[in-house]
Amino acid sequence: MELPPKLRQAVDRMLEGTPLAELQRAASLLSQRYRSETRDGRLHVSDALAAKAYLATRLPATYAAVRRAMSHVAALSVEMPKSLLDIGCGPGTALWAALDEWPELEDAVLVEASAAMQRVGEHLARHIGPARLSWRGAAVEDGLPGTEPADLVTLCYVLDELAPPAAEALIGRLWALTKGTLLIVEPGTPAGWRRILNARRQLIDSGARIIAPCVHERTCPIAEPDWCHFSRRVARSRLHRLTKGGEVPWEDEKFIYLAASRAAASIRGNRVLAPPKVASGIVRLKVCNPGGKVEERLATRRDGAAFKAAKRLEWGDIAEE
Repeated sequence: MELPPKLRQAVDRMLEGTPLAELQRAASLLSQRYRSETRDGRLHVSDALAAKAYLATRLPATYAAVRRAMSHVAALSVEMPKSLLDIGCGPGTALWAALDEWPELEDAVLVEASAAMQRVGEHLARHIGPARLSWRGAAVEDGLPGTEPADLVTLCYVLDELAPPAAEALIGRLWALTKGTLLIVEPGTPAGWRRILNARRQLIDSGARIIAPCVHERTCPIAEPDWCHFSRRVARSRLHRLTKGGEVPWEDEKFIYLAASRAAASIRGNRVLAPPKVASGIVRLKVCNPGGKVEERLATRRDGAAFKAAKRLEWGDIAEE
């Protein structure tokens, strides 16, 4: 997956003239903070150079993860959103992804505590089109006073910056602000999965309907050391490779997400939990089924159309019964 052309071009213009050595140092520090889940009140992106390093190294991956999660939500029978509330919006990643999935989006309120990142997001949004945008600088721990509800509420790669009590309070507040669907995206690590599980339990207790990726609302059947997550392959630009010191033209972004809705979705099938294993005449699928169980499904050439359909499935897709 690649960034939309308008966004990619806007990012390239913003990064022009920034010394590579400075980007590399900032990217290294940014990576360390993400990996260690540092919570020192400074946020992961607190200055202009860190924001540029984020554009060069993290934006393509977070965009790919959020975009993939939104495509799963859009595939369900839920109402098309007209308004977006994005909390911890960064440079507007979820906004760009939402407009790609739902071009009819009319209004968006974007909340970001980092002034440097908000400035970057506002600059990029000049190229975004007709949607009405409102940017707010606010800390999510403050309760978001004066915030109006929206059809689609997003919280992407934010929970790892919050202590558990603050995360629980924020999720409760966001669910109250959700008119349609609340989408939470986290890194696809065991810790990210555990945060999603906590949010899932809280939202179910609050009356939310879980519509993705889960195909049921039973207790998650996956047990550690395994964990639920998905992956999206991301194309790397030349600057991306140079900044991160990578050689291959792509990277795989592991992520986990949760979509909770005010309305039930029509979910029929099994969620594919791992890359399908394709051999001569057979496809093996690890799936989570509507009964709340993880199982292996086999499709062979003798299954005809079902075999052909199984060969087209990707990690995270729904395999029909």
